[in-house]
Amino acid sequence: GPTGAGKSMLISLLGRIHDPDEGCVTMDNYDLRNVQLEALRRAVVYVPQETLLFSMPLRDNIALGVPQTPQPQIERAIEQARLAKDLPQLPHGLESMVGERGTSLSGGQRQRTAIARALVRDPKVLLLDDALASVDTQTSAEIIAELQGDHDRRTCIIVSQRMAAVQQADQIIVLDHGEIIERGDHNELMALDGRYAEMFNREEEQAQEVIDDDA
Repeated sequence: GPTGAGKSMLISLLGRIHDPDEGCVTMDNYDLRNVQLEALRRAVVYVPQETLLFSMPLRDNIALGVPQTPQPQIERAIEQARLAKDLPQLPHGLESMVGERGTSLSGGQRQRTAIARALVRDPKVLLLDDALASVDTQTSAEIIAELQGDHDRRTCIIVSQRMAAVQQADQIIVLDHGEIIERGDHNELMALDGRYAEMFNREEEQAQEVIDDDA
């Protein structure tokens, strides 16, 4: 949905970043307010658009909160988040200092670091709140493909204004002014020829214009 449609508010309710003023939010028929917050934080990991990095090595930023994470698990998360290809560019690879007192990372690198940080925790539910906005289209597609590979053991909910980021989702929900106006998979919504199809076609046209301009 467009900016202000209620996407971020919805996903923040699922992660209990906020609680609803009325009614309740349930997951597997459990009222989330009745689930211990510590247990919920282990099972449901929320990744916001803005990434906070601390002045410490990149490795420690990724393993934040789970310092005893085995090296293979860290490497797997880095690969899934497509951060491994950036390590040779850093002064000391994973041991490079980042944050205010260290190496400056691009917006896309910061977001991929946040995704790696979330994957290290191996959550049952991963919430990405426009967490791929600064990642280029190709890399974003690769990350989503990696996440789809884990669909049998993890639910991934992605908030995005970029249609390509949600095109392969099992279920796509279109919001407008806080209400669900369309719901289905990509093919179903394209056949509906409604808001989703309009946004998707517009994005495709804009992408083609860029290609034509570069030609």
